[in-house]
Amino acid sequence: MTATFDENAFSGLLHAGTHGTFMRLPSMPAKAADLKEAGITAAVLGVPWDAMCISRTGANYGPRTIRDVSDQFSFFNANTGVDLNDHYKMADCGDVPVNPGAAVQTIDRAEAMVTEILEGGAMPVTIGGDHSITISCVRAFAKKYKKPGLVLVDMHFDTAEALNGETLSHCCPITRAVDAGFDPSRIAIVGTGGWMNPKSELNYIKDKGITVFPAEQIWEEGARSVARKAAAVANNGADGVYITYDIDAIDAAYAPGTGVPAPGGMTSREAIAMANELGRIGIHGCDLVEVSPSWDHDGITSRLAVRLILEMLAGNAEANR
Repeated sequence: MTATFDENAFSGLLHAGTHGTFMRLPSMPAKAADLKEAGITAAVLGVPWDAMCISRTGANYGPRTIRDVSDQFSFFNANTGVDLNDHYKMADCGDVPVNPGAAVQTIDRAEAMVTEILEGGAMPVTIGGDHSITISCVRAFAKKYKKPGLVLVDMHFDTAEALNGETLSHCCPITRAVDAGFDPSRIAIVGTGGWMNPKSELNYIKDKGITVFPAEQIWEEGARSVARKAAAVANNGADGVYITYDIDAIDAAYAPGTGVPAPGGMTSREAIAMANELGRIGIHGCDLVEVSPSWDHDGITSRLAVRLILEMLAGNAEANR
């Protein structure tokens, strides 16, 4: 019997350690010219940063751990027949060189690297880190797309104008997106918890006209139905849609490894359906944030994070096909 090599099969890395990149992708610097020359269409970028988290820390280890556990996954889905290698040419651009204690500098560096990825013709797939890393992403995204749309999947509104004067808190990514040029009428927030958000952030939402789909609506209508409604909001006249997915939108029973674990969020199955359906908008960038491995149990949160990233990419591939 002749031995054959299946590039989608599991490798010895499961026993020998990690390749060091997401899904064993080739490593490439976040340089527009290099990405364009290589024909990269989706680029992974890690931001190992959690200095703006007001709750449990540890999300700075999110990118490393998500890459590590991704060795268990394949780009081919045997249940659906989708092979992401048929739709993307991908690379891992490594991590933003964070400067501990220097939020402005770190977020500026991350924005510059996301900008390079976008200018190189690739879709940024960014792994956090706390939710402040999304500020970098939406700033770069709004420079590339003139009519951007945004979907936030989160237990929290993340619409604080500032937190005790700090404008780069992980409570502020949506307000900073509006500041960067996102039209609030094209922003949808999905999966929020009623007991987890302050009045001031709700007042901002009402004042700006942002659309919210609370967790209870997912319970009643189903994840795919709500995702379609959120997609319609974000994609209404948009020339590019961005998804930011906070792992704490998922019930703590399924995703304990995060800074603010909460009851009443989505099940893992609902979260997977949500990610896949939102990807079908036809997205141009996404991030997955707030995985905090030090609070995880047996890597279940990190593994779910990998699945959510793959589902967003798969949904997008189906939309483009």
